[in-house]
Amino acid sequence: MFLKTLLVLLIVNLVSDSYGQKDKKFFRKDYTYIDTTQTFYKINSIPSTWADAKRICALEGAIFWHPDNEVELNAVLEFWKRTKPNIPFLWSAFSDILVEGRFVTVEGKSSSDVYTNWQHGTPDNYQGNEDCTHISTVGDMNDYRCDSKALFICKKSLQSLEWNLECDMPHFGYIFSYTTGKCYKLHTTPLNWTEANDRCQLEQSSLAVINDRLEAEFLVKLTESTPKPRLKKKYQRGIYHLGFHNRLNEGWQTITGKPLKTVNEDWFDNYQPDGEDECGAMFFNGRLINTDCDMKSFFICQHEVENLDEPIDIRLSSQPYVGGGVD
Repeated sequence: MFLKTLLVLLIVNLVSDSYGQKDKKFFRKDYTYIDTTQTFYKINSIPSTWADAKRICALEGAIFWHPDNEVELNAVLEFWKRTKPNIPFLWSAFSDILVEGRFVTVEGKSSSDVYTNWQHGTPDNYQGNEDCTHISTVGDMNDYRCDSKALFICKKSLQSLEWNLECDMPHFGYIFSYTTGKCYKLHTTPLNWTEANDRCQLEQSSLAVINDRLEAEFLVKLTESTPKPRLKKKYQRGIYHLGFHNRLNEGWQTITGKPLKTVNEDWFDNYQPDGEDECGAMFFNGRLINTDCDMKSFFICQHEVENLDEPIDIRLSSQPYVGGGVD
């Protein structure tokens, strides 16, 4: 039976705070811990709309930043000026999108519960189209168009930190495989190949690449055992985006630029890819297939387990796995 329930020893859960990096004060390599607030922060360097900023933070396992109080404001402003001194303003997770004139955070906190310091004459909802907020390097706020683009901060409190011990990463529903020594997650929100690749990267992972038949069998069983939603919109069923392509017309290669090592029997129905479809995927039976890069389908991310201090003793039961790996 594949993905048999991982019966991690009870002690694993009991000591998850220390193994889960709370003692080490570690969340992700791209986040910085500030002891004053006991929180991790990251200034995202790609200008995004307010809605995209909220979405990206959530996909990274964090939340869109706003200062809860003046102590946090000063701590983050110091971090901001030290790391991004040329950025005059950032998004703040504060808006009146839901009810005009009633500004709340993405967590639903009202202005009376968090730090607010409006610039003179604001919020003014200029031209009736300013429902989101910027915050400046001096800590004052201004309402602005939500569809404009700016940099933003994501944050993760130490108290809220959870850890996937088997995969040595923040918990994203990844499943560890003894067969490959890697962790995998089947995403059940259909995306095109590029979107799927971006989604994996937000989780500090990559689209999965099949290296041998044992890995293919593992992924097949992962797809079989992961519950999938019923979707009304059309998408490609039975095909899962993977991390190989021929978009550069240099031969089939992985997303890391290595040649894809395959033989005829690795491809669906023993054929070699042809036609104009330049992105790679796995058919439901574990065989490889080339697909339209714009096709929306499920996809599989993989995470390399690199930094476990000691081997983890994980027992396998006789019951099929029905837990994680679902969006």
